[in-house]
Amino acid sequence: MNAAAQSRNDRHAGLLDAGELQALNRRCDAPALARLAGILALLAATGSLVMTAPGGWRWPAMVLHGVVLVHLFSLQHECSHLTAFRSRWLNRVVGWCCGIAILLPPRFFQLEHRDHHRYTQQVEDDPELIPLPRSLKGYVLYLSALPYWRGQFDNLFRHAAGRIGDAERRFIPVAGRGAVIREARLMLAIHGAVVVSVLAGLWSAPIWLWWLPLLLGEPFMRFIRMSEHVGRPTVADLTRNTRTCVVAWPLRFLCWNMNYHAEHHYAPSVPFHALPALHRRIGEHLPRARGYLGAHREILRQLLAGG
Repeated sequence: MNAAAQSRNDRHAGLLDAGELQALNRRCDAPALARLAGILALLAATGSLVMTAPGGWRWPAMVLHGVVLVHLFSLQHECSHLTAFRSRWLNRVVGWCCGIAILLPPRFFQLEHRDHHRYTQQVEDDPELIPLPRSLKGYVLYLSALPYWRGQFDNLFRHAAGRIGDAERRFIPVAGRGAVIREARLMLAIHGAVVVSVLAGLWSAPIWLWWLPLLLGEPFMRFIRMSEHVGRPTVADLTRNTRTCVVAWPLRFLCWNMNYHAEHHYAPSVPFHALPALHRRIGEHLPRARGYLGAHREILRQLLAGG
């Protein structure tokens, strides 16, 4: 075990004993199935609103639908940890469906995200590190989601062409590169088939219920993703490098309790439905902000102060 891993284990023992962790780690299918049913019902409701909204009201309806749609990332994230459901096959299948919906290949994300947990906030090592913007222009650009989509499409087309980047070779093992390439090709094939069917005039629903809402909703997900680590110290200390945001129940429902992000990083084996209990147990020892707006106030203060 390397020094960083040993250090994480030592801190883990300091806030949570093995018996508590074992109890919190218990997994079952029921909480995730119930929440998934609620999310699908919400998507059906917002989708119906998009299709029935008169005139210019369709655009606000698509924003609302998009906010719900991009939160499928939270479910995919939980599935990537194999903690959403007790059944491994359910994690795999649901994670794949979410990945198709939000254009995020699940196997690639799982491998990248594993290193994010291993090297959280460590510059040059954390593949998901979002640096503190150097200016308000950089802050707004990130929130626009334009850099995000540029990176997503670059990854998809590179991987589909069989090219793995130098930085990606660190977290994509040789034995797993074929799977990453195949899933990129399959994802492009699925989306390509839908594009062809729309261009052929067979239907237009994907434009209004999928692609445009996804583009309109992604800035909200970028806003949330910034709140998790941006502005926190770039150190390996799990009690300092991640921020929890205390938000209202509707947001906790949508994000599968991932607002308790510091707790999640401290004990990533704990399923989403046990994170509130983990927060009650150790939350006072971890960085907290009053909602996502509170986190962004902290970020903007640092940005305007020059970092």
